[in-house]
Amino acid sequence: MGVKKYKITEPWIKLNCSLGEAPFWEEQTNTLRFLDVEQQEIHTVDLSIGPSSHKLVKKTDISMGCTADIEGNDHEFVFGGKFGYGVCNKKTGEYRWIKKVWNEEEVKDDKPNRMRGNDGAVDSQGRFWVGFMNDPLVAKIVDEGAVFRLDPDLSLHRPLKNITIPNGTTWNAIDTTMYFADSPFRTIYKFDYDPSSGAVTNRRPFFTMPEDNRYGENAVPDGHCIDEEGYMWTALHGGSAVLRISPEGEIVAEIEVPTQQPTCPCFCGEDLVITSAGGTSGPDGKGVDEFAGSVFKINVGVRGLKRFKFKGGVAIEGGKVDGQVVGE
Repeated sequence: MGVKKYKITEPWIKLNCSLGEAPFWEEQTNTLRFLDVEQQEIHTVDLSIGPSSHKLVKKTDISMGCTADIEGNDHEFVFGGKFGYGVCNKKTGEYRWIKKVWNEEEVKDDKPNRMRGNDGAVDSQGRFWVGFMNDPLVAKIVDEGAVFRLDPDLSLHRPLKNITIPNGTTWNAIDTTMYFADSPFRTIYKFDYDPSSGAVTNRRPFFTMPEDNRYGENAVPDGHCIDEEGYMWTALHGGSAVLRISPEGEIVAEIEVPTQQPTCPCFCGEDLVITSAGGTSGPDGKGVDEFAGSVFKINVGVRGLKRFKFKGGVAIEGGKVDGQVVGE
């Protein structure tokens, strides 16, 4: 059977995001939020209304890389950001830190300044996994990144280290496998996963970019998500495409996207919403192409796996002084 072809010809929301990322469907309100990591912006869209409801919630003073909903807390989301984990008000964009990730020695080495949060997700037990990488606006990208895991009791763990650009953390439906991309290696890896402890072992390649460079020499796997049939959809940054990959690691479908740098797909029902980058990195601060930094949408006829909520809601009700939220 051949590779199924989809084609997107125009943006759903035309924007110039510098690094559009982290689309997240909040199912109970049917809203989508997404980030511009480099311009430090939080965006939302009411999906029942459509693109006309697009709103910039806030331009913050720190970058956020990914977000998740919180069990028992409908007015805030948890995020992986510049210095660690924080909680943010959905309507106002006001935030507070709940856990910085770098130890004392790393702080002395100025690691908080030269690193930032990137991609991440919550597992079935309510633990929030976030990858951290060098902040390209501050430092050269090398392999000093790491993946952290914040448990519901707010204990912090570092399951993976020596990571370069962490992307696309997901789990299969039966919770035995975790998938994770380190983008410069052009590979999505899979691990044996123990949901009771959160342990990941036996790292091995799941999907590696085709050697014939059919999607271009610069194409690397970026963010991804998994559908109810167990297939992965991964954005190819630098490849103008989103691929559907079988559980065996074979390409079964591809979506042609009209921009060079799609970053992350997200299911909103049977629609796949795709963020992109490059909206300010072309000549004279313009986009690398006409639709760079825009958001795209296409119906693919299948729904995504359920996204879990962070279960640390009780623990993070603190962070207030005299009833006021404290930001750092």
